[in-house]
Amino acid sequence: MSDATTQSRSGIGRIVGASLIGTTIEWYDFFLYGSAAALVFNTLFFPSADPLVGTLIAFITYAIGFAARPLGGIVFGHFGDKVGRKKLLVLSLLMMGGATFAMGLLPTYENIGVWAPILLTVLRLVQGFALGGEWGGAVLIVSEHGGDRHRGFWASWPQAGAPGGNLLATGVLALLAAVQSEADFQAWGWRIPFLLSGLLVVIGLWIRVSVSESPVFLEAQAKAEAAAAAGVKEEAPVVEVFRRSWREVLSAIGTRFGENISYYILTSFLLVYVTVHLELPKSTALNAVLIGSAVHFVTIPLWGALSDRIGRRPVTLIGSAGMAIWAFVFFGLVDSKSFVVIVLAVTAGLLLHGAMYGPQAAFISEMFDTKVRYSGASMGSQLASILAGALAPIIAVELLKDYGTSTPISIYLCAAAVVTTITVAVTRETLGRDLSRGRDETQAEEPSAVTAGDRA
Repeated sequence: MSDATTQSRSGIGRIVGASLIGTTIEWYDFFLYGSAAALVFNTLFFPSADPLVGTLIAFITYAIGFAARPLGGIVFGHFGDKVGRKKLLVLSLLMMGGATFAMGLLPTYENIGVWAPILLTVLRLVQGFALGGEWGGAVLIVSEHGGDRHRGFWASWPQAGAPGGNLLATGVLALLAAVQSEADFQAWGWRIPFLLSGLLVVIGLWIRVSVSESPVFLEAQAKAEAAAAAGVKEEAPVVEVFRRSWREVLSAIGTRFGENISYYILTSFLLVYVTVHLELPKSTALNAVLIGSAVHFVTIPLWGALSDRIGRRPVTLIGSAGMAIWAFVFFGLVDSKSFVVIVLAVTAGLLLHGAMYGPQAAFISEMFDTKVRYSGASMGSQLASILAGALAPIIAVELLKDYGTSTPISIYLCAAAVVTTITVAVTRETLGRDLSRGRDETQAEEPSAVTAGDRA
């Protein structure tokens, strides 16, 4: 192995490590709210006589965080395409960690009344805004550093930050639930995971500031500066995205639709279903998600690597078609009330989710040109988060409240997976695209490669 190859792999390894740790911390912060909304926020910040009503209100504020994500995607995407990926990634981590740490210090409804849920909602908006800029930057800085042949594998590692963060958040809550009484957990124990975020952010910043800017971005920036010096005026990235790449934005939304809904049904909503509907201990759901997330974390890069061999579309279709079927199997297994069977249901579901999620970073990154890639990828992914992930727990809780059975939820989950299946089936294969070259250059100069990609 040559010194150049070793140095190259060392460099991409450093970039991947920094992105993975950063995204894990940010998803830890974001998912912590979802778990707390199902377990404690419904009584401490949104008290109600009906447990499902309190939970529903808590999940509405959970969804508000998603509403801020497209705005974060637009703002971070604009400046990320203008000044670079690295600076924006540092800012997103600071904003997310600060908001989460502040949640751990908030007085409850009993202490300050209506101001408690108001302040909690404001901090949730800050979380959503920050996460809206995190995803695009983290996957792009890896995608643009990595080579064309192994991009699916390398870019899938920041994706593993989602189950990594969920694993961390659920693990801390499960540990506290095991060593504390219910009264202590409700009184003060729930604050510990939020305050822990402060330490995690310091670690994440120390690692993230050490990474280098994307060489693909630096090349595109140099071209843009040369064009500006020649008097060529370019439109803002967000305008350019909607003018030339609106089809790709729609493809990104559809690709994420079933993936997003399935993830929040399998994790956040499961906590409600198991504790409220099945009346099992919260540790049952927490530990099931914990085990499933561990398997999910390990297998996402494997799905990404497979997409480097057979294409982004085939791997994604394995996940979406499988999820359409598993939607009806999942709740039947959970209804058994057997911990082992529930773990099996969650783990299998997350494996199928990983098939959609693993190739997604490379797939969506390859849809857009460099000068609008941060804006386009962020916009497509975050608009999907509103239409899909934000509403998924709310719709599922409402369906459970109205019908008292899981069947309508299974139909909802299946329909979402079908949307993604159809979208991916009609989307152009992107495997092998050179990210340093524009879409027009690729189509004009390498028609044979594009055709081969379409057949993959």
